[in-house]
Amino acid sequence: MKPRSSCLLLVLFLIFASLLAVLASMPTLAAHSFGPANPSLSSWQRFEYSFSLIWNSDDLTIPRNPNGAELIFVIEPGETISAIASNLQSVGLIRSASIFRIYLVWMGLDTSVQAGNYKLSPANSAIAIARQLQDATPSEIVFGVLPGWRMEEIAAALPSSGLNIDLEAFLSVARSPSTPLDFWPGGVSAEGFLSPGTFTLPRSTNAEQLVSVLLQRFISNLTPELRDGIMSQGLTLYQGVILASIIQREAIHEDEQPLIASVFLNRIAIGMKLDSDPTVQYALGYNVAQGTWWTNPLTLDDLQVQSPYNTYLNTGFPPTPICNPSEAALLAVAQPAQTPYYYFRARCDGSGYHAFAKTFEEQVQNACP
Repeated sequence: MKPRSSCLLLVLFLIFASLLAVLASMPTLAAHSFGPANPSLSSWQRFEYSFSLIWNSDDLTIPRNPNGAELIFVIEPGETISAIASNLQSVGLIRSASIFRIYLVWMGLDTSVQAGNYKLSPANSAIAIARQLQDATPSEIVFGVLPGWRMEEIAAALPSSGLNIDLEAFLSVARSPSTPLDFWPGGVSAEGFLSPGTFTLPRSTNAEQLVSVLLQRFISNLTPELRDGIMSQGLTLYQGVILASIIQREAIHEDEQPLIASVFLNRIAIGMKLDSDPTVQYALGYNVAQGTWWTNPLTLDDLQVQSPYNTYLNTGFPPTPICNPSEAALLAVAQPAQTPYYYFRARCDGSGYHAFAKTFEEQVQNACP
């Protein structure tokens, strides 16, 4: 072999050996730059991922937008790492979804990303964002209040909400709020005014602040048009909220609320008792055997319970709302259907809708076989 050929082969060998050495050192270089690899990774995975991390290191270390504004990013329970990474890229928080996912897998962080709401900024690197997603207690939580819940049901949702609010502390504030509304009779609770809806709240929210947030949502929903509509029915605003709370519990389907409102307003106009099952349920309170605040079905004895809330025994409105109605229920009072009906009862088809009647005789005919 000629000396020149031997030198060329030697150079090629040295280059090849150097490349092998560099490639072999990739996992070590990646560990030095990004942290040790997850022990559960195979040798091939360590090599593959380390090469991707080093080759695309800018995607992890350089922020997507140094001047970007902070935003709320939501991770739903059960959401996959691939979906989370894609969402982060699509909203402009990270540069590369694939490299972000590889980084999480390399570090073993892919199994500990927590569901929840996060305040994230594109001014942070992808590595910093990955670390933020490991916090099981994000600074904000989402708290939901369902239409038709009474205040005790709102309180019952607190222990699993992520808010550090004692159940009894919430009830104490709700039963004696410090800032009643202008039409709110003195000495009554906030029942009826704790607006349903979804609320994004700081985890540090206390009982006073939560009640205030729910009340403020109610105030914002009670537009001048809604106020005028309620008062045009010959009701005070407080009576309107009471009636909306009854309608909320009577109606299964929202589109039927204006019809049910018409029935109660027709009864009120002639001095007829409201005869509403939910008012009796409210009077009975918590049913231990059924595990609910809303006893169902009611017995004939239940209908005889001695309470100012029992509208089978008492004419007029119960003393306070019986639950916290939705904006739609309030609108049903403000804009009721115009009907000749004085009676309604559940249809026999299990649909949740009602059969309406003008007379008691028709009401009897609508009974299920």
